[in-house]
Amino acid sequence: MSLKPRAAAPAPTDLLGINHMLDDEEKAIRSTVRKWVEEKITPHAGQWFEDGVFPEDIIPELGEMGLLGMHLEGYDCAGMSATNYGLACLELEAGDSGLRSFVSVQGSLAMFPIWAYGSEEQKQRWLPEMAAGRAIGCFGLTEPDHGSDPGNMSTRAVKDGSDWVINGAKMWITNGPIADVAVVWASTEEGVRGFVVPTDTKGFTANEIKHKGSLRMSKTGELVFDNMRLPEDAVLPEVTGLKGPLSCLSEARFGILFGALGAGRSCFETALDYSKSRVQFGRPIGGFQLTQQKLTNMAMDLAKGELLAMHLGRLKDSDRGLAPEQVSFGKLNNVRVAIDAARTSRTILGGNGISHEYPIMRHSANLESVLTYEGTEEVHTLVIGQLLTGQNAFS
Repeated sequence: MSLKPRAAAPAPTDLLGINHMLDDEEKAIRSTVRKWVEEKITPHAGQWFEDGVFPEDIIPELGEMGLLGMHLEGYDCAGMSATNYGLACLELEAGDSGLRSFVSVQGSLAMFPIWAYGSEEQKQRWLPEMAAGRAIGCFGLTEPDHGSDPGNMSTRAVKDGSDWVINGAKMWITNGPIADVAVVWASTEEGVRGFVVPTDTKGFTANEIKHKGSLRMSKTGELVFDNMRLPEDAVLPEVTGLKGPLSCLSEARFGILFGALGAGRSCFETALDYSKSRVQFGRPIGGFQLTQQKLTNMAMDLAKGELLAMHLGRLKDSDRGLAPEQVSFGKLNNVRVAIDAARTSRTILGGNGISHEYPIMRHSANLESVLTYEGTEEVHTLVIGQLLTGQNAFS
């Protein structure tokens, strides 16, 4: 057996050579989104976060790049693979979690249920407009008193002749204040149903939630329904029960398990660069053992998280598919990894780590929301625990 030549040293930000796992299309999408984020988002994200502003003028560009509902087929959607969608989410969240949240909500929480469960009329009316960014969507599930327990939601839809009348409220709704259409989930006599609601419907109100310490570059709202009357054809006809909203959440969680790594990578790269230029005790702090230990641990955890994400992406794109428990595994692990990277990176930058001149504190604050939404850490722990033990610990 002949000896193979010694492999070249890997790049510091790709220790496991994951780049070689990508095909040409995946590399192109990753490169395109990364370049756009570096040019259009990164230079301004700190100020947008501080001001609590979402740059709505970028929405048409997201549509032009095919990133809105990019994993859906037909209706002017790009029809790309789940892995491509995940890689795009990773690069978007390297800019800011609020940016990735906008894309996730638009594609996975608002467009997906219309695409999967809507009537042909609903699909034709909304999906092409949403794919282009000409119509913005939001997803109304979480309530002021019911977050992790959507089965006990208070929002109720009652038939009145051929119409539906909805009363209730939804809370922490990304895109709510700027949405043109809301996919609203409500209890009915036959179970939970989804409704496609134009936001100019009488009785619909969206109130912006301000004074946030996290996801400040994201528009978050409270939706209120006061005897909101909808025609019979507003209901999503192809799904009844919690299967509808929970399947949407699985789609969004898949984007998160990639996306969170983008925030973690941004923090790591910032800390790595800083360690090479920050001099203390006569030399760069990257030359000290404890700093190298921090950088090594972050690099290893992020690389393993990216391997996990790629594996789950390949499963989702395969005939086998991806189980909800596997999505929970990915979201739980990779958000933890990203949060640890943010906190460790902040220690390397010392006092500079809290300045918006660097992205670390912004990512750290954002990731606290990412840890909670689309299923808290506790929820995903119990999902996996139920799979392992066969015992339901939720009730």
